[in-house]
Amino acid sequence: MFEKLKLLRNQYLELCRRMEEPETYSDPGAFARCERQSRELAPIVEAYTAYEQVEADMKAAQELMEDEELRELAQEEYRAAKVRREQLEEQIKLLLIPKDPNDSKNVIMEIRGGVGGEEGMLFAADLFRMYSLYAESKGWKIEVANVSETELGGIKEISFVIEGEGAYSRLKFEAGGHRVQRVPVTESGGRIHTSAATVAVLPEIEELDFKLDMNDLKIDTYRSSGAGGQHVNKTESAIRITHLPTGTVVECQDERSQYKNKDRAMQILRSKLYEAEQAKQNAAVAAERKSQIGTGDRSDRVRTYNFPQNRVTDHRLSGDSKNFNIDAVINGELDPLIDALTTAQRAEMLSAHTEA
Repeated sequence: MFEKLKLLRNQYLELCRRMEEPETYSDPGAFARCERQSRELAPIVEAYTAYEQVEADMKAAQELMEDEELRELAQEEYRAAKVRREQLEEQIKLLLIPKDPNDSKNVIMEIRGGVGGEEGMLFAADLFRMYSLYAESKGWKIEVANVSETELGGIKEISFVIEGEGAYSRLKFEAGGHRVQRVPVTESGGRIHTSAATVAVLPEIEELDFKLDMNDLKIDTYRSSGAGGQHVNKTESAIRITHLPTGTVVECQDERSQYKNKDRAMQILRSKLYEAEQAKQNAAVAAERKSQIGTGDRSDRVRTYNFPQNRVTDHRLSGDSKNFNIDAVINGELDPLIDALTTAQRAEMLSAHTEA
């Protein structure tokens, strides 16, 4: 482990040196890459430096123990340093676990009403409200790219972007099938129905990371409209982009500007194609990587919202830690749930990393 730490520190120092060079500083792309890599390595280097200092403190305390007058004080300092060293060892182990390179990115989310007809679409609207409230509590910005609504206020499907530091690291666990059990507003007999919605979560991929070939794209413009025909745009500002090799289609009609709609649609398309490429590359090792957190596939049923029993159950967690208060969750208080999923994932990855 310590040989690896020395290599990482050397790598960090080399990145810092390169960022000071004129040729790197004058190249925005190269500078951004160096800055991002150095930022990721900084916590590991800081922890390792602190570990080395604690080791030096322990050695100094051992030497002082030979002095009878200072022995008691030295023993106390040694014990404190030893506790600190153990804490730093655990911290370093966690920091050495391979990180998701997309954790710091913005998020593109898609919600679709599933089984249950109108009730499934009303539930999709509830999920969008839940994520909007959570984003607001974090100080993140949310922008709707495309939405198809029902007359009763439900959502057939919606695409939106959440911009904020670490947004993907928190919201990536939301990918999958969400099920709701409740008495629908459309139910006159008071019977409990089970409906569902699916949530897709993509990191927003920059052009620097994934380039699109414009020859592979078919771009159409059309007039945007809302539910029931309101907010009809008299100009053809809405954008539909089709990626011809894969047949992937992205639409964006929320902005009044055709340029902004095109820019946003390109961002979403880039992220979708990047996800598909990553899934293809990871297919061979998918079974090995799968843990209690799940694969994140849209077909996974990740969570059940049971209104009669006033609880939300996350099926990737176990024991008492898998149930949460439904009123809090549905009103955007997602941190306790996401914290539990993050802890479970880290424990799983630490176990796998230690065994390796």
